[in-house]
Amino acid sequence: MNWVEIGQNLLFALSVGSLTLGLMLVLAGAIGVIRMPDFYTRLHAAGVTDTLGAELIIFGLILQSGDWQTMAKLALVGLLLFLTSPTATHAVANAAHRAGQKPDLAHFRPKHPRELQDPEAKA
Repeated sequence: MNWVEIGQNLLFALSVGSLTLGLMLVLAGAIGVIRMPDFYTRLHAAGVTDTLGAELIIFGLILQSGDWQTMAKLALVGLLLFLTSPTATHAVANAAHRAGQKPDLAHFRPKHPRELQDPEAKA
């Protein structure tokens, strides 16, 4: 095995690792959308993991492609996705806030110290 074959195998392993990690992040975001309690936490789970997962998938595809034109096109798609995905997530959250959508803060409210000392005491 010469150095060219070792480099190709290393490049292939790096691209498969990037594709796998990106797929796992996108899957975690989908599970987060299903499991989170309210709109804003669902939007956060989808926005963060979707951007990073898609970027890792595009990076893996760039490593797989052998043509420089395909690499340039994928890099351009990655750049546009990197700029537009967080912007779109922010626009959706801002529109929901302006429409009066309230976060479900009662779900995350910590217990009052009196409730921790005596669970049957009501304030």
